Amino acid sequence: MENSFLDVIPRVPVSEWISATVDWLTNNLAWLFGAIQDAGDWLMDTMTDLLLLIPDFVFIIIMVALAFFAAKKKFGLPIFTLVGLLYIQNQGLWESLMYTFTLVIVASLVSIIIGVPAGILMAKSKIANTILSPILDFMQTMPAFVYLIPAVAFFGIGMVPGVFSAVIFALPPTVRFTNLGIRQVSEEMVEAADSFGSTGSQKLFKVELPLAKATMMAGINQTVLLALSMVVIASMIGAPGLGEEVISALQRAQVGPGFVSGLSLVVLAIILDRIMQGFNKR
Repeated sequence: MENSFLDVIPRVPVSEWISATVDWLTNNLAWLFGAIQDAGDWLMDTMTDLLLLIPDFVFIIIMVALAFFAAKKKFGLPIFTLVGLLYIQNQGLWESLMYTFTLVIVASLVSIIIGVPAGILMAKSKIANTILSPILDFMQTMPAFVYLIPAVAFFGIGMVPGVFSAVIFALPPTVRFTNLGIRQVSEEMVEAADSFGSTGSQKLFKVELPLAKATMMAGINQTVLLALSMVVIASMIGAPGLGEEVISALQRAQVGPGFVSGLSLVVLAIILDRIMQGFNKR
């Protein structure tokens, strides 16, 4: 069989370039990654310990109350929240739930802190929009498991690399929806703000962000759910929580424990999603 003329073209050493870059970062910035890992482990261990100090029935009451107000004082969501959390507690997965809760909170907060300013920058600058759009496309289309490789290279195993990979995976919706929400603000409202002599910051914080709130919250909601899904995958590199129970059951081919842990994750995802949607509608 004749060789294609494309076989004459030498192979581009993309793999070698990426490996060399990661090795350089690991060798030269080990002090920075070590400091981030130590600080992150301390922060998340402290948060988890504080959550575990709260009696389980008190935590359940708080979540049911949030669900009650998010559902506009209807009883469907509060009852589901009560039954779901009682199920998790009954199955002996409460501590794993708190670890997962901590990882999701930290990953979501970091994603929001980075994502909202980045979305604002994209809405205000065509250059930033042109640069960041392909980066976001790359982050959303890359298989989630690939993010575990640099996370392990930089931070080893544990909670910090789990959050690192979750932030990369969950960040794009907040950036995109913030950008979209600000761009959808009507020109009449912006012109009215300009006519009253508003400064750029006044126009942003008093007109554009309030009007874009519903769209931004939809993006944040997606970020939280994506962070939860990635935290489960990150259990493969030592992130504790409900995902660790799922991975353990998978390795041992234990259908029952795997289903129990998976259902617990479904319950948590539904509770977080419905509560956030409820407050967003309000």
